[in-house]
Amino acid sequence: MRSLSIGATGMLAQQLNVETISNNIANMTTTGFKRQRAEFQDLLYQNQRRVGSTSSDAGTVVPSGVQIGAGVKTAAVYRINEQGNINPTGNSLDVAINGEGFFQVLLPNGETAYTRAGSFEPNAEGTIVTADGYQVQPGLTIPQNAVDITINPNGEVLVKLDGQTEPQNIGQLQLAVFPNAAGLEAIGDNLLLETPASGAAVTGNPGQPGFGRVIQEALETSNVNIVSEITNLITAQRAYEMNSRVISTTDQMMQSVTQLR
Repeated sequence: MRSLSIGATGMLAQQLNVETISNNIANMTTTGFKRQRAEFQDLLYQNQRRVGSTSSDAGTVVPSGVQIGAGVKTAAVYRINEQGNINPTGNSLDVAINGEGFFQVLLPNGETAYTRAGSFEPNAEGTIVTADGYQVQPGLTIPQNAVDITINPNGEVLVKLDGQTEPQNIGQLQLAVFPNAAGLEAIGDNLLLETPASGAAVTGNPGQPGFGRVIQEALETSNVNIVSEITNLITAQRAYEMNSRVISTTDQMMQSVTQLR
């Protein structure tokens, strides 16, 4: 009976759906996190009477036919890159992106990763790095005698040195945008990698056409809507229960057949 395997595919699909939702909920306070959504597709169909086939010598055509589905499969888990809220922090090296773009981070293996989490700090040499010590690109170093740091909406980093009145420009933060940001590969630690699906990175200064602006002393929160996620979780749970009911009903039908005398 096909309904056993069909119900099993439905349970597996809703299990993945629940796992995706649970990851969203777990990261509801993760800086710059983008929620994900599972997408599903129906499986191949078995044609017992093909649509459009002729049904007589007179050329009459079958209008609908008989197609039996085989269940459901996972098509993709999309990352939804809508803007999160901007929360002020008071930390001079916390930077949020308002609009499109990603900060660029140099990994130890020489690759460039991308992130929306702008919680930066200076290392022992004064270089601006992430919480894991990875250098933010392009490499900017804060002088040891700096008494104040300002990052304007266009990404220029200005420092006021001890004994000086005019701020000194030490560099420019740059952002990267992608033709398909949903195609980036998540590797954990709030980092993403470029893939053939994402397209090549296009870099530019904040505030330029197509690039967002940066906001100092603020961080972008996760874009997870907890009310929506709980609603989706309940829906996925009910769908899982209904698919399990299909398997249970099929088992009862098969049991009835085996008890025939």
